[in-house]
Amino acid sequence: MTKLVSIVGRSNVGKSTLFNRLIGYKKSIVNSKSGVTRDRNYGFCNWNGIDFCLIDTGGYTNKFNNIFDKKICEQFFFALEESDLILFLVDPSNKILEIDYEISKILHKLKKTIYLVINKIDLLKKKENISEFFKLGFSKKYCISSINGAGTGELLDSIVEIFKKTETDLFVKKKNQFIPKLAIVGRPNVGKSTLINTLLKKNQNIVSNISGTTRDSLEVFYKKFGIECILVDTAGIRKKKKIKENIEFYSVMRAIKSIKNSDVCLLLIDSISGMESQDLKIFKIIENNNKGIILLINKCDLIKNKFLEKILKKKIKKIIAPFKDVPIFLTSSYKKKNLIKSLKTAIKIAFKLKLKIKTSLLNKIMLPIINKYPHPLINGKPITIKYCSQLPTYNPQFIFFSNYPNLIKKSYKRFIEKKLREKFNFTGIPIKILFRLK
Repeated sequence: MTKLVSIVGRSNVGKSTLFNRLIGYKKSIVNSKSGVTRDRNYGFCNWNGIDFCLIDTGGYTNKFNNIFDKKICEQFFFALEESDLILFLVDPSNKILEIDYEISKILHKLKKTIYLVINKIDLLKKKENISEFFKLGFSKKYCISSINGAGTGELLDSIVEIFKKTETDLFVKKKNQFIPKLAIVGRPNVGKSTLINTLLKKNQNIVSNISGTTRDSLEVFYKKFGIECILVDTAGIRKKKKIKENIEFYSVMRAIKSIKNSDVCLLLIDSISGMESQDLKIFKIIENNNKGIILLINKCDLIKNKFLEKILKKKIKKIIAPFKDVPIFLTSSYKKKNLIKSLKTAIKIAFKLKLKIKTSLLNKIMLPIINKYPHPLINGKPITIKYCSQLPTYNPQFIFFSNYPNLIKKSYKRFIEKKLREKFNFTGIPIKILFRLK
């Protein structure tokens, strides 16, 4: 099992900056405003050939000024519980605060390895401020600067000395094994975090009825009911004109990046409001990035009439046309309806994306169909297609060789796409068809 290392401390001591520094890229949102990080954010770190998982947490507080403070503290304790090693980050630019003492008391009660990490030494003018933090009573102490990396190498050396090298890694593809990455996407407040919490049967991510609760894109390994995948909870993607602050802008950008880095996207749609223009925009982002897609009409327990469910499905099919070959499930986290079924379908789509059809089989199936239903004459000229093959791309792309490729109508392209989907089961997968001169 991969070892877990959590970074904890009060707000604005540089936890997310250190997290990004150690995993090697900007995954957590960094901002001078306190309370930006809310959920536990996971990232993979490799140092000297040894793998471990890093957890970024929100700033601990004992004063609950809003709905999120209590939930952030819950995530703080969840991180302590699951961690093998804890990095207690402090800021020596100020003297020890009461909250620092409170966190140290909590940590001293744990039977776990604790490192006191004194951050922002590059900004420190009085070196005696560092020694003051020794009063907190931790034997293992490290002075670093998360912004420029000073001292982080020594810190990592010490971490990996404790951990034995492991072959299991939850956040990357194992050797000879493909682990699909499924992104849960949608508008704010459609139930993305609740869905993941229900699947995991624990409060993995913070949930509230306030839009914009989830800010970072949060990854978690899922292995149940014969399913093995990485679930990615994302921030709600809202219209540009409704984005009011930089933090929310970066949240949306990370959500879009998660779409690009995923294999399959589960697009949640509110069952009451139905598919709106913003849902269609998100759908098009997924389609344009050639990712597998499943539509989940969420909170279906609020729909009392089953006849309305059928109408809603038909409306959605009409809106997303011409790419209508998409699985649609009516889901409910409250009733746990169709959650596992939709995940299993997503896994099938993820593996189907990797399918490469032999050229001989492709021609054997498609050419008789093309010959039976040929392209109509153009100015008395017959349009012929003699050969086809699949291109060596990540997503399914097919090339058909014709005598007049530029004259082939869109309707005939859709006909060929429809037949490809029927014969090779590309449901939920955007496919591209190209025509070239023979």
